Amino acid sequence: MNHYETVFILNPVLSEDQIKETVKKYEDFLVSKGAKMIAKEDWGLKKLAYPIQNKKSGFYHLFEYQVDGEVINPLEVEFRRDERFMRYLTVTLDKHAVSWAERRRVKLKEKA
Repeated sequence: MNHYETVFILNPVLSEDQIKETVKKYEDFLVSKGAKMIAKEDWGLKKLAYPIQNKKSGFYHLFEYQVDGEVINPLEVEFRRDERFMRYLTVTLDKHAVSWAERRRVKLKEKA
């Protein structure tokens, strides 16, 4: 199983309930495909560097998980089909990125 991180931007016109529902839907999708969720982060509403679909802001979310590689393509197909998603990026984490992400999570917990 590979270690992945997916960051996605949701449309800013969505309500809080719609955002929670969308995030839960894709978390459940990953878990149903055998993914082990390591971390979920809600980065909130952020201003975009450039307009996307005539929107200047979006709701950012991050998933960190372990799953087999063949699950990534169906996940991204679902992202492309869902109009609530403005952008997404999935990257494979190497051992250095995994340790960095773990240190970042510890720092976030200390601040909270």
